[in-house]
Amino acid sequence: MKLAICHLYPDLLDLYGDRGNILTLAARCRWRGIEPVIQKASLGEDLDFMGMDILFIGGGSDREQGLLVQDLMRRENELRKAIENGLVVLSICGGYQMLGKYYQMTNGERIDGLGILDIWTIAGAKRLIGNVVVELDEKKSSGNSNKFRTMVGFENHSGKTYLGEGISPLGKVLFGHGNNGEDSGEGVRHLNVFGTYLHGPLLPKNPHLADLLLELAIQRRGVDTSLMELDDCLEDLAHKAMVKRLLKQA
Repeated sequence: MKLAICHLYPDLLDLYGDRGNILTLAARCRWRGIEPVIQKASLGEDLDFMGMDILFIGGGSDREQGLLVQDLMRRENELRKAIENGLVVLSICGGYQMLGKYYQMTNGERIDGLGILDIWTIAGAKRLIGNVVVELDEKKSSGNSNKFRTMVGFENHSGKTYLGEGISPLGKVLFGHGNNGEDSGEGVRHLNVFGTYLHGPLLPKNPHLADLLLELAIQRRGVDTSLMELDDCLEDLAHKAMVKRLLKQA
């Protein structure tokens, strides 16, 4: 089996080691005998969203966001159709914000988003920085390979994201700030789209989430199979140690 994984704008959106998410997905495919086909696509390049299995969009600055939204607007219909068809999307920080309605900067200027998610972001007066522990919503993170009910990562954002009616967060913040530092929510899941502020990178710290993305991508192909279990002893110990250490500080 092959899985097509697209890293969108890797030259412009790659804060805090975000490309490590692609490396993790690729490695966990290879260890199971699945061939990862990695596409790196930037401004103006042809994209076949329907032909992708997983789309990854990382984080970047406000300036880069404005440029990239303009590029994506040309293909918004195709991306929306692929998402409605079950395309698995992982979007981090700036990539997460771009999928929403708009980003309002400190001067009041708004950068229009794609409007695929009913969310919007407003620049805050201070940055929300630090390690994060999230208690995952079981309905949003269920999967055969999901070992933990928690997610850990690192956030650094001034944008405060709010969710519209009918949209719920990926989980509840136990330590850190999350979407906006006000409502205890972190991230969002809509269909197979996962949005989050967690860098670090995210997936090496949360291999159970990486496997959930792979499972969803395989299921979308109509293949009824479970992923082979991997020896994640070290990864599991690191995850549990981080959760334990941070919750002691809460």
